[in-house]
Amino acid sequence: MTDIPQSATNPSRRGFLARAALGAAAPAAAAVLGPTLITASAAPADAAPASAGALPSFAPVPPSALGPALNADGYFVGPIKDNLYWVTDGFYQSMFLATAHGVVVVDAPPTIGHNLLRAIKQVTTKTGTPSTVTHLVYSHFHADHIGASSIFGDDVLRVGHEQNRRLLLEAGDPNRPAPTLTFKDRHVLEVGTDRLELAYHGPNHTPDNIFIYAPRQRTLMVVDILFPGWVPFKNLAVSQDIPGWVRAHDTAMEYRWTTLVGGHLGRLGVRADGNLQRQYIRDLDASTRQTLASLDPTPFFQKYGPSGNAWAIFKTYLDAAAQQSAAPIVDKYLGRLAGADVFTFDNAYAMFESLRVDAGALGPFGIRP
Repeated sequence: MTDIPQSATNPSRRGFLARAALGAAAPAAAAVLGPTLITASAAPADAAPASAGALPSFAPVPPSALGPALNADGYFVGPIKDNLYWVTDGFYQSMFLATAHGVVVVDAPPTIGHNLLRAIKQVTTKTGTPSTVTHLVYSHFHADHIGASSIFGDDVLRVGHEQNRRLLLEAGDPNRPAPTLTFKDRHVLEVGTDRLELAYHGPNHTPDNIFIYAPRQRTLMVVDILFPGWVPFKNLAVSQDIPGWVRAHDTAMEYRWTTLVGGHLGRLGVRADGNLQRQYIRDLDASTRQTLASLDPTPFFQKYGPSGNAWAIFKTYLDAAAQQSAAPIVDKYLGRLAGADVFTFDNAYAMFESLRVDAGALGPFGIRP
């Protein structure tokens, strides 16, 4: 365990992305959304409405966290190794194998959308291989990663975990047809001489999230676990099983990969990225445990207990715990991981709650003496 010193403290998709792309992300958003939307949605500060002044400022994104520039259509496609390629729009990622028998795609994020087809055509035209997509592998059921599956039509063979099929059948989303080929623990997808090893290591981010490994290219795609160059997304990637998600870091690092496709943001990962995020999580865990042992709950009970406002007790105590836990982690990782000052409070909150309800470290809400 690492010792951390404590310190005190229904819009449209395009509209949402335009607003999310302000500041450092504006160049990438311009490529994704087009000049018209950027002009309308991200006007210069002196032309912005007064309410924009209330938006917070954050630390600059370290250059090491940024990926390659996008083309005029708003995407980048490039080789990983041999005939394995990746595609990004700066927010999401997909990868594909361009084989002599057709294209095998992993994930179809809607923000990339039809640019995925353009990227495949761009590559296969150059390589002289078929552009027909024969297989589509689902990393997990979340719509933000596979919500453009429908663009490949009905003839593609969709592959996913058995839990993936169950969840997608329950969702009934026409943009995410359920896989027809499923597996329980492991499945090897072979197309000619190419191979993808699919493995299920238990629930983590979702009940169906799988690991996709290309052994010849030594590339691992595992989504919403590792975020190369960045801290994890809000609330530990809004994961449904926090202990499983934390364990998945070790599982990922046990693979013999040299390149990681994390499913988010604008660049690929290397092993140093995995080790750095794993240390961030270990430090966050240590800090929340220290907070759990040291934060005095008395003021929160005294302030809100007499009125019977139980939710106010919980909210203020948990917010204070997250703030105390996050402060030393932000100090340590600012400038090393992008967004350390953006999501560490939320990640500390999720870690603290997981310690309470998953690990049973109940703190002041434990068994009454």
